[in-house]
Amino acid sequence: MTEPTPLAPPPTDDLVAAFQIGERPVRGRIARLGPMVDEILTRHDYPEPVANLLGEACALTALVGASLKFDGRLILQAQGDGPVAYVVADYDTEGFLRGYCRFDAERVAEASKGFTRPGAKSLLGQGVFIMTIDQGADMERYQGVTPIEGETLALCAEHYFAQSEQTPTRVRLAVGQATTDAEPKWRAGGILMQNIAGDEARGETREAWRTAQALFETVGEDELIDPTIAPEQLLWRLFHEEGVRLFQPKALHAFCRCSMERIESVVGSFTPEERAEMVEADGKIHVTCEYCSRTYELEPGAVEP
Repeated sequence: MTEPTPLAPPPTDDLVAAFQIGERPVRGRIARLGPMVDEILTRHDYPEPVANLLGEACALTALVGASLKFDGRLILQAQGDGPVAYVVADYDTEGFLRGYCRFDAERVAEASKGFTRPGAKSLLGQGVFIMTIDQGADMERYQGVTPIEGETLALCAEHYFAQSEQTPTRVRLAVGQATTDAEPKWRAGGILMQNIAGDEARGETREAWRTAQALFETVGEDELIDPTIAPEQLLWRLFHEEGVRLFQPKALHAFCRCSMERIESVVGSFTPEERAEMVEADGKIHVTCEYCSRTYELEPGAVEP
């Protein structure tokens, strides 16, 4: 008789999962990003404050995007007049995630003086926080826009939900580096919690929401990115007095949708004169994807409008 094969332990990284606090009208999602966010952040030579901002954007996009009930995409973007022109993260319902920041290195260095870690407001300046829901080619996009409020993307998100969806929401995000295999790797994590509207079955929600928020405030940034703490352990630490249930997690993957066909389509949209100016010394057009840094080489004669 053979020994039964032991069950594999549940994943603790690169996932997002919903949770419910007991029988209370409070629900949420938790995200843990390990190797995938390290891949996204190391594709570019980001200064640490910029990498931190993009890591927060990736965690936040996974937290919000995982709520979509249809095949589509959530695009989160914050843009302003600060040292970081914009940060964007793009999630689709298959769990694929990508992100990118455009920034001025000298201005980022100047804005970082006197700060341990400059936040979203310091880096982005005056601007807007945007969430776009793309339901596919046959459906109109939905877009919500609010001013950048608060020093973190978490506060921007809380303001967005309060203004655009009138949903009481709390968000905590964390990004940092942990040393694994003698080499520091980027990690990110986040937790989002919302108050469900009351009804006859749930009853009045204010007291439950007040209690949940008090417990939520005790979560530490280090706990959100600690690879030794599983998501269910962290939730139990926070809400064991109320009881908490973690639902089936969804795997996340770093993935860029760029392709030769897409690049050819973009280049083909330019005039012949403009395409001629793109040709480099080797006689080819070189296009680098902003998201993944992959460079495509195109023969000018092979590109058609």
